[in-house]
Amino acid sequence: MSTDPSTDLLYLRDAYLTEFDATVVDVREGAIALDRTAFYPTGGGQAHDTGTLAGAPVTDVRKEGPLVWHSVADAEVSVGDTVHGVLDWDRRHRLMRTHTALHVLCGVIWNEWHVPVTGGNMEPLSARMDFEFDPLPEGFGPRVEELVNTELAADRPIAVSFLPRSTAVMDEDLIRTKVSMIPESVPEIRVVDIVGLDKQADGGTHVRSTGEVGRIRVVKLENKGKGNKRVRLEVIDA
Repeated sequence: MSTDPSTDLLYLRDAYLTEFDATVVDVREGAIALDRTAFYPTGGGQAHDTGTLAGAPVTDVRKEGPLVWHSVADAEVSVGDTVHGVLDWDRRHRLMRTHTALHVLCGVIWNEWHVPVTGGNMEPLSARMDFEFDPLPEGFGPRVEELVNTELAADRPIAVSFLPRSTAVMDEDLIRTKVSMIPESVPEIRVVDIVGLDKQADGGTHVRSTGEVGRIRVVKLENKGKGNKRVRLEVIDA
């Protein structure tokens, strides 16, 4: 059995955890690795969290192999120290609202047009997602905005579960991206279920129900090449 340190990803099971204590397992210039963290590292199109560790600002979070590294300045810590982490909750919650909005968008488009996602990226309250359309259906912008906002207003519950990889890969509907971004090394697949609308493999942070998102506005549609159309949206209060 490997004794190499790894970071337990607390946000996978509790996206509402805003403070935590952890043990430092590695240190390098300007960065700290912990045995557990609530900070989301950049990945899957979602930006990293910010906040403080041991009272020092966290400016970047990256996952490298089994460890999550937190970029900090002037934090005087050593391996074995216990540190207290505090997330910037306002930023995290905006990202959660945005990520859930993208899943609703994805679910609506999958159910209405059965079109897969080819890429996406988000910042707090703004995002883009690319789909394999060629061309976009007539009146697509207003129609998809209406459909998404109807689902958000329905306040659908969102459930998180975990499946063995061998079970999850048998369900093709769990992978909504054109190419699966789940590393082969991941033994357990996390599933985010917007009950009655969308169910897919995902490692990001989400709100508890669609009503918590607010509303979305489609701000731009772009042609990104043959069979690839981009939807840009912003998340606004209901």
